[in-house]
Amino acid sequence: MPKSFESLKAFQREHRDKWGQGISLRIHRALSWLKKAEFERQHEDIDGEFIALWISFNAAYASEHNITIQKSEREAYRDFFDRVINSDADKRLYNVIWEQYPTAIRSLMNNPYVFQPYWDYVNQQTVDNSWKDSFESAKKRANQALAEQDTVTSVSILMDRMYTLRNQVIHGGATYQGGMNREQLSDACRILGAIAPVVIELLMQNGTEVWGDAVYFEE
Repeated sequence: MPKSFESLKAFQREHRDKWGQGISLRIHRALSWLKKAEFERQHEDIDGEFIALWISFNAAYASEHNITIQKSEREAYRDFFDRVINSDADKRLYNVIWEQYPTAIRSLMNNPYVFQPYWDYVNQQTVDNSWKDSFESAKKRANQALAEQDTVTSVSILMDRMYTLRNQVIHGGATYQGGMNREQLSDACRILGAIAPVVIELLMQNGTEVWGDAVYFEE
């Protein structure tokens, strides 16, 4: 089971004086939204839970450096997870993928409704249905990463899928409590609800390292 807000908050209170202001603020923000996600989960609102989890993760991972050099979201995710996973001596993210939620992860990776090229075709931004070939290729790559237990690639692909879902929800492309995206949101909440606390915990355990300043922050 992922660690709760209260457990992580207790660790933060004990160790935050040793951290730089930038990473300390990132962790503080991430924890505040994790608390909100737990509240939404208790009230069985998966729309609200997903939004809060996404903001919690984003608060933890986003740095002013990524914005300044204008990295793509995909590049930023991969670089961030590459570093976090190298700090994960107990293989907690590995366990999330291969021991806790493998069924939900495979379900999300095999779902075309969280694959952006599918929506590009539906919205006539592409002229043919070549998205199907791209989708099969992406599924093959994802399944290969899972088979090889390549945690960085697997988590990066997962975040790419959930980013499409995030765009649908945040940009008004989905109805609140609508029936069309319940399966995707349910899978995403289980997965992100496990990943976000681990990411926050790893940042805290390595809080004395240089992770970059928080966005919208000045000393």
